[in-house]
Amino acid sequence: MSAVNLAVYGADEVARWLDWEGCIAVVREAMRGLSAEGIEQPLRSISTLGAGQLFALMPGVAANDIGFGAKVISVFSDPAREGRSRHRGGVLLFDRLSGEPVCLADAHEITRIRTACASAVATDALARANSRVLAIFGTGVQAEAHFHALCRVRSFERVILWGRDAQKARALCDLLRTGSDCEVTVVTDPAAAAADADVICTTTSSAVPVLKHVWLKYGTHVNAVGSSFPGPVEVDDDLVVASRYIVDSRRSALAAAAEFLKARAAGLVGDEHIVAEIGEVLLARVAGRQDDSQLTLYKSLGHVVQDLAASAYVHRRAAASGVLAHESSRDS
Repeated sequence: MSAVNLAVYGADEVARWLDWEGCIAVVREAMRGLSAEGIEQPLRSISTLGAGQLFALMPGVAANDIGFGAKVISVFSDPAREGRSRHRGGVLLFDRLSGEPVCLADAHEITRIRTACASAVATDALARANSRVLAIFGTGVQAEAHFHALCRVRSFERVILWGRDAQKARALCDLLRTGSDCEVTVVTDPAAAAADADVICTTTSSAVPVLKHVWLKYGTHVNAVGSSFPGPVEVDDDLVVASRYIVDSRRSALAAAAEFLKARAAGLVGDEHIVAEIGEVLLARVAGRQDDSQLTLYKSLGHVVQDLAASAYVHRRAAASGVLAHESSRDS
């Protein structure tokens, strides 16, 4: 029986090796690969264990140089410990050729960084080149991460923060101002926050729309991120209908993109309203933004190929440095 060594990367180790620029690059390639290879990916499964308690499994197959695997997480509401991630679990990566497990990486930290980097990839592909004002709806982990990721693909001069809790929005504003060259402000009226924005990211846990089409100016790009399963919606039907609607995975969106499903159920759009996957835009198979006045919307559900690509990148960087994570050895 041979021993198999499995590298294990905790949250601190993932944060050390998963830099913003590198993660944006590998997520971009992962999304190209997802659309190019045409592998039928399993849908994620979500089990409800109780009120505010979910268990989710996201299996998938990425490109040969990345591998295959799964993200296994619990998502538990935890109001008594504010600020602690509700996503707990791991991303298990396997070698595509040998079938051997390669590494296990902390799911919260991988998800925190790769989700924002996926929005950065979409923004780079879809937002107007001269976008200068970014609005972020939300005050949590993803709001902060989106600031760091999106500022690497556009030269924003101003960042507007809006949250349902103004105190949290001000605290995030103070945090983001540190070391930033751009102006960061809090706006208490969501309509005013949206009105001046060239790019908007919704990163909330809201069950009802926090962003309305009527508030937007021509040419805005929206990343709708907060809702990742049927039910909660962050943007209204009119915004879905009016937008050039692009997704990370068409199959996933048809099953779980809440805002799209709501508009479809109301008879406002059909399946053809999904113009493309972002990978198809990156491959130049389908046009993204067609003109500067167009409203574009990227629906981010999150796809496991992003997690696998980020984990593989962490492992490659750690191995190249000679500072591997602790290894778990077992007999095979």
